[in-house]
Amino acid sequence: MSNVEVRRTGQHEFTATNDRGASVRVGRKGAEGAFTPVELLLAAAAGCAAVTVETLVTRRVDGDLVARADDVRPEGAHQLDAVPVTLDYDVSSLDDAQRAVLETAVRRAVDELCTVTRTLKQSPPTPLNLP
Repeated sequence: MSNVEVRRTGQHEFTATNDRGASVRVGRKGAEGAFTPVELLLAAAAGCAAVTVETLVTRRVDGDLVARADDVRPEGAHQLDAVPVTLDYDVSSLDDAQRAVLETAVRRAVDELCTVTRTLKQSPPTPLNLP
């Protein structure tokens, strides 16, 4: 089991660190060099999908694999309406049948193995523990 600790480093400035020593700056919208909490959620969704399908895709096609997740909510809202994830890779070298097989495999892998997107679909409880 892993955990992430977020520690205040200055006014509206935080650093998130995992137990392996990786870190990322976290701040409010517009903070230079930092991710907002929502951007980290989007990165987690896109990153999970990319990591999950990397071998499936790179075994069949050359080039880049890019994943993107979009912030879908009305201006000023404090809740996302959706977290659509888009995967982009070049399938031009594949015929229609190969594309269909790859698409099915990628969708199945993300649906069954991507912890972040599976969790978002279930909307689990997020209890807040205080001292």
